[in-house]
Amino acid sequence: MEGFLFSASIYLGAAVLAVPVAARLGLGSVLGYLAAGILIGPVLGLVGAETKDLQHFAEFGVVMMLFLIGLELEPRALWDMRHRLIGLGGLQITLSTAAFMGGAMLLGLSWSVALAVGLIFALSSTAIVLQTLSEKGLMQTAGGRSTFSVLLTQDIAVIPMLALLPLLALPKAVTLDGDGSINRHLEDGHGSAHGSLSLVADLPGWGVTLVTIGAIGAIILAGVYLARPVFRYIHAAHLREMFTALALLIVVGISFLMMLVGLSPALGAFLAGVVLANSEFRHELETDIEPFKGLLLGLFFITVGAGINFAVLQSDPFAILGLAAAVILIKGLVLYVLARASKLQGRDRWLFTLGLAQAGEFGFVLTAFSLGQNVIPVALSERILLIIALSMLITPLLFILMELIDKYSSDPAVQAVEHDEIDTDGTVIIAGVGRFGQIVNRLVGSAGFNTVVIDHDIKTIDLMRRFGFKGFFGDPTRPDMLRAAGLADARVLVVALDDPAAAIKLVLYARKERPDLHIIARARDRSDVFRLYRAGANDIVREMFDSSLRAGRYVLENIGLTEFEAAEAERMFYAHDRHAIRELAEVWDPETTSGENKAYVARAKELERDLEASLLTILEARRSED
Repeated sequence: MEGFLFSASIYLGAAVLAVPVAARLGLGSVLGYLAAGILIGPVLGLVGAETKDLQHFAEFGVVMMLFLIGLELEPRALWDMRHRLIGLGGLQITLSTAAFMGGAMLLGLSWSVALAVGLIFALSSTAIVLQTLSEKGLMQTAGGRSTFSVLLTQDIAVIPMLALLPLLALPKAVTLDGDGSINRHLEDGHGSAHGSLSLVADLPGWGVTLVTIGAIGAIILAGVYLARPVFRYIHAAHLREMFTALALLIVVGISFLMMLVGLSPALGAFLAGVVLANSEFRHELETDIEPFKGLLLGLFFITVGAGINFAVLQSDPFAILGLAAAVILIKGLVLYVLARASKLQGRDRWLFTLGLAQAGEFGFVLTAFSLGQNVIPVALSERILLIIALSMLITPLLFILMELIDKYSSDPAVQAVEHDEIDTDGTVIIAGVGRFGQIVNRLVGSAGFNTVVIDHDIKTIDLMRRFGFKGFFGDPTRPDMLRAAGLADARVLVVALDDPAAAIKLVLYARKERPDLHIIARARDRSDVFRLYRAGANDIVREMFDSSLRAGRYVLENIGLTEFEAAEAERMFYAHDRHAIRELAEVWDPETTSGENKAYVARAKELERDLEASLLTILEARRSED
């Protein structure tokens, strides 16, 4: 018992220390877990032989991950995305697998081992790439959407891969040498089914097929007809822990059924998730399973890191590093060809190419699974794990490289699109015409005033023109574009750019050129408000402020206040917030986060107390009058 508690403390402590640091550095949680495992394993030697036993338990986190992926994929949504998934994603997996398989066979591996290697390296890191896309605001770009489609295809493809890999396993009479070549021995056992539960161990081929189809059909029928009555029965007990128990029972029970018929537990979990995706209890399942999935999957990555044999890297560092670079290069070439074929241009092309060029966390899963199924030898698996980890560690550098290429790109496809010549001027200049800017443009234009709209996204401008709105393609932060748009005579400048740094740059220049110009700027949060305020903007509108304020008024109207009282509270809150912003701007420090700025925190608390007192006073006075 003491040994178990000590090991648990080591694993959890390493995760708590390493993962937040990796997240703050922008490396992602997966790399944090790997680093934690490397620290307590190869570096400090705090864990040892129990790692492999623990890894079998932690692999259940992968099963839960695939169940949650299935819950997010409604059959209708999958069908609507079929062209992109099968086309772009399917080609990426097929071509990458073929390229890596060919390279592995040239290095002397047998075709079955080479195919397993190709499947492992064809996958990219969903966790790292999606987190990076979200942090950099690239998810809605053409390159970001294409990248997401490929990642989704890869996640789905893990299921057939897990089903295929056991078919590549060599019989018990065959083992693998360290280099993956075949070494044959005399049969010394009675089959893998000996001593384990199995419904198909002694059945003929047609019997195995029937039992397998029956098991899959049972999962589908239970999900369609049995799930709702069972969930309603559990709901009647009004015990939260019973929902958690049922969610775990679904995953564990289906995994056990799949093992009985000789299939991958992950396949059954994914299938059950897809079947339950349309259920009204889907969100309950996600909420209950997510914590277990996160902990077990994190534990799995820690055990992978702890099990990495760095002696292999020390024994032949140039070969391992060269193979890691070759993986990124080969995969990058395949992705670049697909990007060109998909007509991705400029930054989107490089985002797609470099963003997916690494190996991924599912590679660890497939490697461990292949090793357990006697598909690849131990020595080769140790090299594969090192190559995957190194490629993932290089991923942040690939995104930096993408930004450098984008900055100094000489891509003729990008240069071919020249900025428009602005042949008109207006009372109002609108810089940026996304969801925010287009509403401003429609309102002002409908009132009979002329606007000059400038945006750096040619697709957005083309879409505007299709609907009869006039706009100009160009960089609104460029002085020549602003002068051509009539900055010298304009009365109002609306800064509605997505990029906060570009917005501040534009406000600074416009205020310098036109001290009398009225500047209205869009801000994401209070920090942006303070920066724009110091840059010289007159009116600053936070993206979510007005809509949130209106939602709050609706809440007050439906919990007892009259419409007039709710409107008064909304008006008071709005006026107080404008006053508070000016007050807090005086103590805001751009070099310190708001939570660590003592003067800011103290003043914010004072202003919040003032707001509560003012609202209560007004509401009490209004009720007294009534």
